[in-house]
Amino acid sequence: MNLSKRGEYGLRAMIQLAHPTEEGNLRVMQINEIANLEKIPVKFLEQILLTLKNSGLLQSKRGTTGRYYLAKPANDIMLGQIVRILDGPLAPIHCVSQMAYEPCGCPDMQSCGLRMVMSDVRNAIADILDFTSLQDVVLRSLTAQTK
Repeated sequence: MNLSKRGEYGLRAMIQLAHPTEEGNLRVMQINEIANLEKIPVKFLEQILLTLKNSGLLQSKRGTTGRYYLAKPANDIMLGQIVRILDGPLAPIHCVSQMAYEPCGCPDMQSCGLRMVMSDVRNAIADILDFTSLQDVVLRSLTAQTK
């Protein structure tokens, strides 16, 4: 797995939206606000947020000052969902992918050492990303800021 700029920027934008307001309300932000805070090119961020909206993770308010907000609570959105939407499968090689499996060219898949190790890598990555929510990341970030 290689996190692309698309994946990185999407995660950073989603984490930004997951931060609660001072009143504890849902955070609603313009694309320009997110782009400025996270140093992301606006046009690229527009494409990313549209993909996340079309996948059901974001909602938007129309108008000249269009704004985005999380479609679900931050504790219900896992990092793995976001990465898969923006970057595809987590597997480092296709023959261990659960979403985009393709047979490899090795002579014996059952005893292929590379396949076994890459399967462990895929599972370790998935275990972390699939059990870490946006809320977990926000809480970690806020805790680090207070130290």
